[in-house]
Amino acid sequence: MTTDSSLRSGPGATGRSSGDGAEHRAGHGLLPVREHLPARKEAAAPDAPVLDVVVPVYNEEKDLRTCVLRLHGHLARTFPYPFRITVADNASTDSTPAVAAALAAELPGVRSVRLEEKGRGRALRTVWAASDAPVLAYMDVDLSTDLNALLPLVAPLISGHSDLAIGSRLARSSRVVRGPKREFISRAYNLILRSSLAAGFSDAQCGFKAIRREVAERLLPMVEDSGWFFDTELLVLAERAGLRIHEVPVDWVDDPDSTVHIVRTATDDLKGVWRVGRALAVGALPLDRLARPFGDDPRDRALTGVPRGLARQLVGFCVVGVLSTLFYLALYSLFRLGVGPQIANGGALLVSAVANTAANRRLTFGVRGRGGAVRHQAQGLVVFAIGLALTSGSLAALGAASGSPSHSAELAVLITANLAATVLRFLLLRAWVFPARACPEPEDLR
Repeated sequence: MTTDSSLRSGPGATGRSSGDGAEHRAGHGLLPVREHLPARKEAAAPDAPVLDVVVPVYNEEKDLRTCVLRLHGHLARTFPYPFRITVADNASTDSTPAVAAALAAELPGVRSVRLEEKGRGRALRTVWAASDAPVLAYMDVDLSTDLNALLPLVAPLISGHSDLAIGSRLARSSRVVRGPKREFISRAYNLILRSSLAAGFSDAQCGFKAIRREVAERLLPMVEDSGWFFDTELLVLAERAGLRIHEVPVDWVDDPDSTVHIVRTATDDLKGVWRVGRALAVGALPLDRLARPFGDDPRDRALTGVPRGLARQLVGFCVVGVLSTLFYLALYSLFRLGVGPQIANGGALLVSAVANTAANRRLTFGVRGRGGAVRHQAQGLVVFAIGLALTSGSLAALGAASGSPSHSAELAVLITANLAATVLRFLLLRAWVFPARACPEPEDLR
């Protein structure tokens, strides 16, 4: 293979998409359904790589050759598909570029890429955005992770089962050898992710990950970080968008000569957590562009007469409804301490209606981003007015019937009136406020 002095930066090279980048190619609709990649003998181009493994390096002249020879030998011996190894040099100042070029000239399926700026995330974004392989992966040059986990890592992506795959050093069956300092930092960092960003994956920083190319085309333009936080940001956005992340327990041995600056990296990571958390909180990320159609199985797509997502929406609506009703009753009881029942009911219903619309927008109907948020709230207030008329009318009727009803009687009437308005509220939200978007047919998604 020849040595590339550079690769086209592609979409998201600076963390934002260009007008003719991946978003333009993939469009703004749903991601295509996941499919099992064809077997080698059935592929249109039998020699085209199915897997592109990127090895980002910076001043690794001592370890690079050993790493690539070992990785290449393992893939040639065990991997059943064509593959490529890409050495991504992050502006090294030693002889790393020369070593990479020699390996590219010596080994089939190996190439080298030179970047003039440092940053692991920048290297991965650049190479992944330009790659023609349907499955993209990366691993650290020290090969701390046992290579026997490589095929289990990429197999769910090849089969169409998952969108991303990560190695986990924190899984129960993983075997890890490292010092207590790194062990503490790793577990503390993942605890921070779980508590602050509600991350469900167990190990964000393990240098052993893979992604399907069509997912990378949509996801990379949303990832801003170009350094070590790149992994975490990629995973958090993918998880929040509902993409499927497969975790593989790995055997991992710490590299005592690692050049990672722990304190500086931890500081940058915490800044990244704050930035991503704030963006998610205000709905600034268009995560709906990462959605997949429901039912990758053709039998699911062939169903007729069944509204898409109705069961899931009903469950979400019920959960949000129960929580917002409890919130509403608590507010009513609080407001009732200082004002009359009608004012207390109106104030409590208004506050809970705004919260209810926001929660249903995100959790029940899967609308993300700030686009249309003001319009949705305005329409939600119309639905609120209907609920207000029902509950206020019920309170007025109760007052006319009993004169001075007890607080428990008021709550009982309000619960009954809210239940009567629930069905109408769901129908209005589904059909008017958050109507189902037209989904292209499966053949249009390919």
